Amino acid sequence: MSTRSCPDWPTLVEVAPDLHFKHYTVGEAHLPGEVLVNLPDIPLEAVAICADLEHNVFNPSHTDPRIAAALTETHWYDLREWTVRTRQP
Repeated sequence: MSTRSCPDWPTLVEVAPDLHFKHYTVGEAHLPGEVLVNLPDIPLEAVAICADLEHNVFNPSHTDPRIAAALTETHWYDLREWTVRTRQP
């Protein structure tokens, strides 16, 4: 598996300290089937998503916009949504 830590990790740790973002190929990320079906023009070998796979959270600034749009219709969270949902009152 050819994962790569996100170069924005210092900022991401401040925003979401419990998450660890890496850059993945489409195939490595094991995206939901409904996402893959709707994006047949993106090869599985393309490094196109920055995410914490364990928590199903993606960083939209480092994710292909087509994938980001498709993921919003699934159980995956945009980092901005994740931070709003997990903020302590």
